[in-house]
Amino acid sequence: MTNLYERKNIKPMLIGESGTAFDSPDYIFELKLDGERCIAYLDPADGSDLRNKRNMKMLPKVPELSDIHLQVNARCILDGELVVLVDGKPDFREMQRRSLTTNDFKLNLQSARHPASFVAFDILYQDGKTLTELPLMNRKRLLKSVVRENARLAISRYIERRGVDFYHIAEKQGLEGVVAKRKDSIYVFDKRTRDWIKIKNLLDEDFVVCGYIEKEKNVVSVVLGQYKGRALFYKGRVTLGVSTKDFKLMRLAQRQDLPPVEITPSGIENAVWLKPALVCTVQYMNKTKTGYMRQPVFKGIRSDKKPEECVG
Repeated sequence: MTNLYERKNIKPMLIGESGTAFDSPDYIFELKLDGERCIAYLDPADGSDLRNKRNMKMLPKVPELSDIHLQVNARCILDGELVVLVDGKPDFREMQRRSLTTNDFKLNLQSARHPASFVAFDILYQDGKTLTELPLMNRKRLLKSVVRENARLAISRYIERRGVDFYHIAEKQGLEGVVAKRKDSIYVFDKRTRDWIKIKNLLDEDFVVCGYIEKEKNVVSVVLGQYKGRALFYKGRVTLGVSTKDFKLMRLAQRQDLPPVEITPSGIENAVWLKPALVCTVQYMNKTKTGYMRQPVFKGIRSDKKPEECVG
């Protein structure tokens, strides 16, 4: 019977609730990093393996992290975030650019210009023992004892009690937000849990790319959708932030004659419709009473999420 480490098919625990900043002695608070969620399988004698939420191997995208197994003192499985820092802050677009690049020469240039790091916030396994039934704070202590930090492998910092002050610091720095985690919570694979609460400064959401509309002066408007049950519904459009590379991916996607959304509003009849296969992230200020986003900005195509996971 193979163990958790050898199977290498973990689906991570997920945030199950959004809220506003709060103080509590029952929670810790850590930064919500704007990167790509990954599970790290590290063996100091046998190498590193990084897998995203879809279990895709990520080391080919971040070759600079190939030796992070040398920074642990036990065979372990870590949960964390793969991030690329630009001007001292995690840059989602740069991380997604890396994920979607297939050319080795370009990947090496990107890794030299903006090296990636893995920031671990949990440990799930250590030398043959599965640790998921331990309370969070016990796992945090084990994580600290196993990892020797360097520029490529770090441990997520957290504070206790003072969630409001911590959130205001994140807000002031223009960071994505904070995650509150219950101290006594266990780790449950592939489950959205209310033991983890996201407190967002900058709102963002994932959508299915349903099509696009080409306008004058190389401007592109992306048609967005989300699932409700098995049906895909129109959720608005976004124009700002669509890069040339993002648009190239859309133009290469499989087209279809009919809209993939259930109801097509007026004004987008001339869209180029796509098979619902691409997922993108959109950042926005807030939503109108009718549910549409105010001041949406396209953050990028993402490869670590299935279209069916975009639910609204």
